[in-house]
Formats: sequence, C-alpha cells, structure tokens
Amino acid sequence: MNKVVLSVFFLSSLLLGACKKKQPPQNPEIPVNLYTVKAKRVLYFDKYPSTTQALSQVNLLPQVTGAITGIFFKEGSHVSKGEKLYEIDKRLYEAAYDQAVANLQVQQGNLVQAKQDADRYEYLNKYNAVAKQQYDHAMIALDNAKNTVKAAEQAVKTAKTNLNYAVVYAPFDGTIGFSMVKMGDVVNPGSTILNTVSTDDPMAVDFLINEKQLPHFEQLQGPAASKKIDSLFTILLPDNTLYPELGYVQVIDRAVDPQTGSIRIRLVFPNPKKVLRAGMSCIVRVHNQDTGPQIVIPNKAVIEQMGEYFVFVAKDSVIRTHMDTVNHVTNPRPKMVAAQKKVQTGQTIGPNIVIKSGINEGERVVVDGVQSLHEGSQITTANKVAPSGRGGR
Repeated sequence: MNKVVLSVFFLSSLLLGACKKKQPPQNPEIPVNLYTVKAKRVLYFDKYPSTTQALSQVNLLPQVTGAITGIFFKEGSHVSKGEKLYEIDKRLYEAAYDQAVANLQVQQGNLVQAKQDADRYEYLNKYNAVAKQQYDHAMIALDNAKNTVKAAEQAVKTAKTNLNYAVVYAPFDGTIGFSMVKMGDVVNPGSTILNTVSTDDPMAVDFLINEKQLPHFEQLQGPAASKKIDSLFTILLPDNTLYPELGYVQVIDRAVDPQTGSIRIRLVFPNPKKVLRAGMSCIVRVHNQDTGPQIVIPNKAVIEQMGEYFVFVAKDSVIRTHMDTVNHVTNPRPKMVAAQKKVQTGQTIGPNIVIKSGINEGERVVVDGVQSLHEGSQITTANKVAPSGRGGR
C-alpha cells in the first residue's frame, strides 16, 4: 500500500513538473534590430506613370468616292507636309472638270452675245428706235448671262476641288501608320479611314498629379523654369533606360477631376531620333526640389494597413512584473517596448524611403522583427535578428 501511494505521488510530481516546464515565460521579449533615425540630404526624383502623346494627330478620310489607284508611302515612315500619300481613281473627276470648263466657255460666249445685244438695244433705245419691251428683255438677258457665267465658274471650282481631293496629301510633318485600305479598295467620304498621321517631333508626355501638388507644378511651367533647374523633367522609357532629352511643362489641364482629385500635366520633349512614339508607357521623373535634410529610413520598417503607413519605434518604459513584486523590487529597470506611429511616406530611394512626418530625428525604429510586434510589445536587441529581405509595405 505504501508503495502504491509513493508511486502515485511520484507520478503526480512528474506531471506537475512537466506542466510547469511547458508554461511559457510571462511577457517574453521579442528580438528586433533597431535603426536610429537621422536626417540627411538626399537626391531623388518623384516618379509618375505617364503616356506619350502626339501633339497633333489626324485620321485621313477621303473626300470623294472611288477606288484606290495609288499608295505612295512606306507604312510607319516619316512623311513631310504636302507629300502625296494616296490617289483615288481620277477619271470621273477629270471628266467632270473638263465638262465644267467647257460649259463655262459656252456660258462666257453667251455672255458676249448678250452683251452685244444689250449694247445695241441700249443705243437704239436712246433714239426711241426700238420697242421698250425688246430693250428690257435684252437687259434681262444680259444679267442672266452674267449669273450663268458665275454659276459655271463655281461648277469649275467644285469640279477642280473634287479632282484635287482624288489625291490625298500629308497634312503636316509626322509619322504615318498602317494603311487601312489596299490598292483597288473603294472608299467613301466620311466612312472610310485611310490612315493616321501624327506629329513625332516634339512629343508630348501626359501624367496625373494630385491637386495638392498643383501650385508647385504651376511654378515649374514653361521652358524657362526647366532651364533654371538641371534635369528637372526626365523620363524612363519602357525598357527602364533614361531618355537623353529634357522636357518642360507645356500645358496644365483646365480642371481637376472631382472624383479622383487629380489633374493632367503635359510635358514636351524633343524627339529628333524618333525614339518616342505615341502611346508608349513611360515614367516621368521630377527632380527633387527639397534641398534641406530629410528623414530617410529602411523601407522594410514601414507597415501598410488599410492604405495608411506605420512604423514601430522603441521606447523605454518601466514595467512591473509579478517577480518584481515577489522579490520586493522597488525600482525595476526600464524595459524597451514597441510603440506604433503613423507616418507620411515620400519617395522611395532604393531600399530606403523618405518619411515626411510622424517620426523625429534620434528615434529608434524597428527594422527587423516588425511582423511579430503589436502596440506595447516588449523588445530586446540582445539577440540579433537576421535582416528581413522585405518590409511591411
């Protein structure tokens, strides 16, 4: 019996000891790495998604009906103003023009005859040698002949215009696209698009800014502002290479979009080598104008929550534990705790990011171990944390 009691007591002691070992220590300290905030001068560019646009672009539409009898350009090439691009079957329009010219000559002959008759009857009328009615008819015939000549002249102009419309010329210097019609296709006015021509030098680059930035960009408008500041406006091409030419603000849109609070800005860039083409996706870089020191911290320290950004900073705080009470500790040592702060972020510069507000120089920001923290977590730097490959953003 005594052996049974001793065995039960021994087993109970082992189970109790095992349970005590499994209990985690109270208020475990989370290992983190800290970064002391410093202000320094930085060079960076504000970046905006953008799209290249032609300053002028036009769809070529035929003004007369007919079959395409000539195409005189290479698709995708540069064309000059007045260059012959398409020819529509001119035979009907040449015939109509010749007929109008012939009709004009007939009417001009009729006018000569009417003028001679009117002069004769006017002379006879002075001496009352002709009936009044004949004189009046001669004057009316002269006026009708003059009006008929004018109508014939307008018909010649119309026929000449239609004949000229049978040939389509480039409206300005630019790049022409793929032809929408082929040889022999019949085209109709207002419904058939022949091609599209767009200007190619200079080129426009459009992007959107927040309405809060509008006063700043108004100060930068015009070529003169760009000349004062080196490399004020540059663009990154779709392959992420830097375009060698510099641009300037040509136009700021007339109104802000009330739904998004944004407004469109148009830059203009020289394009002598035709590198830029309409519709390209680029990145506009606006040279930083902040010359004073700025707070820059590692990007991985920033946490995004519901569109807002936060960091954890280390603060010294006196925390009285149960053991302090048991051991009668009257002045416990301060411990580090994590405090969450909302920040306003700026431009990303490589692995770092500019902080516009929310933290001050000299504060200690948690850069590794942020995923395990919450407000008031006890932290320690005694155990080094392997640097994280990415941040909370």
